[in-house]
This record gives sequence, structure tokens and C-alpha cells, in this order.
Amino acid sequence: MTTLIYLDDAYCFEHEATVVAVSGNEVVLDRTCMYPGGGGQPPDCGEIALHSGLILGVQTVSKGEDGVILHQCVGQVPPEVVGMACRVKVDGVRRLALMRYHTALHVFNTVMLRTFDGWITGVSIGTDGSHIDFKVDNYNEEMPGRLEQGVNAVLEKALPVKAYFITEEEFRGRPDLLRTLEAKPPIENGRVRVVEIEGFEAQACGGTHVR
Repeated sequence: MTTLIYLDDAYCFEHEATVVAVSGNEVVLDRTCMYPGGGGQPPDCGEIALHSGLILGVQTVSKGEDGVILHQCVGQVPPEVVGMACRVKVDGVRRLALMRYHTALHVFNTVMLRTFDGWITGVSIGTDGSHIDFKVDNYNEEMPGRLEQGVNAVLEKALPVKAYFITEEEFRGRPDLLRTLEAKPPIENGRVRVVEIEGFEAQACGGTHVR
């Protein structure tokens, strides 16, 4: 199982690791800062710089069985790199843009839910723009303006953001942590990750966010 650094430190864009397995163009590391995607946020990309001098370009990342993160590289990876130490580098500029959008959408979806009882039906997060779909009743022309004012009022406070885990049992008793009608957050090893904007709201989420 890969240690998922991004869950505890979203600002870790570079770190040391060891190659533990290779299959074709896929590399498994003992630890990684690269997010495999989910909740509308796309997976990371970057590079794995082996101490031998070989540099592997990582074009995308996915999550395999048993919590293993698969780093899909450009071209075949020589099997002899297994056991080698390396330096993992995520595309930090891209990741930070995704983190900013993802955090802003948390504010947006909470204002929408509290003000208009709007529930998320779809999300797409990008680096140059993002969108979020809601199911709402009685849409009117005043809604966009009220949403903009509500969201900006929260953003202007620059509230701290933190992430932590709760038990599955606690999560079952916290419907306030949900924002979607259909999709449910992943429950792994009996735990659910919560992202909280202090003094404003908290919701179940496995993605990366700004502080």
C-alpha cells in the first residue's frame, strides 16, 4: 500500500521515495504526493527522477487495488529500477490551481445548499476554469447575484482550512457532511476524510485544498 502524502500535506510537491514495483509503463512507489483524481479533481502529473539519473515523465496517476497508486509514465519503464531511490516531483503550478478551484467550490456548494437547497449533480475542476452542476427548484434571475455575494463574503474572511479523518460510524450520523445526491465519498479502512473551512462548514472529501 502506498503512503498518501497528499492527504496530510497538500503543499508537498516534491519528496524522496523508493520504487517498489514496475509493470509496463506503470510505477508503484512506497510513498507519493501525487493525487490520483476523484470528486471532479483530475489526477496529478509530474516526474520521477531516479538517483541513477533516469527521469520518468508521469503523465497521469490512478488508484489501483489495495490503495496502491499507479504512476503512468511516458513509455516503458525498465524493471531494474525496482528498489531504486528517487525524487518525486508533482507539477506544482497545476496542482495549486486545482487546489484553489476545489476549495472555492466547497464554499460555492455550501452557499448553494444553505441558500437554495441546491445539491451537486456533477463537478469538473480544471486549471483555467471549473464548473459545478446543481439540482435546484424554482430557479430565478436573482440567484446568481445572491450566490456571488454569499461566496465572496466567505472568501474575504480567508478562513483556515484543515483536513482530518472520522470513523465510518460517525460519518453515518453526519448527513451535514454530504453535498451530492448520488455519489458518496469513499470509505477506506473504516474512515472518511473531512475537509473543514473553520467557522463556516465541513464536508467529506478526499481531494487537495489550499490552507
